[in-house]
Amino acid sequence: MNIAIIPARGGSKRIVNKNIREFAGKPLIAYSIEAARRSKCFDHVIVSTDCERIAAVAKYYGADVPFMRPAELSDDYTGTTAVTRHAIKTMQSLGFEFEYSCCIYATAPFLQPTYLREGLSILKNSPQKSFSFSATSFAFPIQRAIAVTELGVEVLFPEHIKKRSQDLVEAYHDAGQFYWGRSSAYLEGNKSMFSHASTPVILPRHLVQDIDTIEDWMRAELMYKSYVQQDSENALK
Repeated sequence: MNIAIIPARGGSKRIVNKNIREFAGKPLIAYSIEAARRSKCFDHVIVSTDCERIAAVAKYYGADVPFMRPAELSDDYTGTTAVTRHAIKTMQSLGFEFEYSCCIYATAPFLQPTYLREGLSILKNSPQKSFSFSATSFAFPIQRAIAVTELGVEVLFPEHIKKRSQDLVEAYHDAGQFYWGRSSAYLEGNKSMFSHASTPVILPRHLVQDIDTIEDWMRAELMYKSYVQQDSENALK
């Protein structure tokens, strides 16, 4: 059995009620729930939340909320790994066992079922790996990054600043959509997601956008309408 765990606490501050705020016609969390269900990867899709309003919206869009998340795991500093581990343990206490668990962010309107299926397939076919997560490439070589200080501009990697782009190693970053893992690896907690224990699922950059600020939100809605809504049959299948 497999489980999707969608963390969605109620205390968002930069964007109030972010997880259930309307995004392109639906509450933001609805996109993650629907993508998880359409993927056919999961026996259970649950939302881990401390908020009754979020719980009600989650249930309306087809997720289960079998427990309410405790306050000590709902502050500004608790990471999603701890929340995922708590959800797995709580479901075990309710009599469920899951071979694979997938943490899916509630703020991932570009999430597509095909990539969830790819992540699960990677784990099933790679017994030496513990995790598989969404990643995408940087649009600009990070080796040419600069910092702006009180003195002016400083080059972060002076040894690379004069190199050609094609001579620099392409860099990737966490896409912030999903994190597949063997449930045992989540519970043991002795392996890092960002290590040799993982294999990334590479997403195209136009399907990745963090949503942490109002500016991010506006950009994400414009991207969604341009790339997803106009081709929903292919993008969301």
